[in-house]
Amino acid sequence: MNATRAARPATGEQKVLATYECDEGTRQLVGQRIDGRVALSDIPAGDHGTVYLIERHVPCKRELDGLVADYLALAVHLGRPPLRGDWILDR
Repeated sequence: MNATRAARPATGEQKVLATYECDEGTRQLVGQRIDGRVALSDIPAGDHGTVYLIERHVPCKRELDGLVADYLALAVHLGRPPLRGDWILDR
């Protein structure tokens, strides 16, 4: 076995868990298994834009569902990706 190949993490296919619209256009929340753990990311639906890592080690399906629901609710409230660095919540 090639040592380089053994050092690479085993990754599964990305699965779109949700889609939302915001000031940047259409974005998707995707889950992907990496070395047996699930990572959750916010990615642009098109070819351009910033990718945000929401959580890299989601321990269970229930927590994944909760993260997706909370993130989507905040995205709708803000009208933009919640992890974008230029935001301040208005009260």
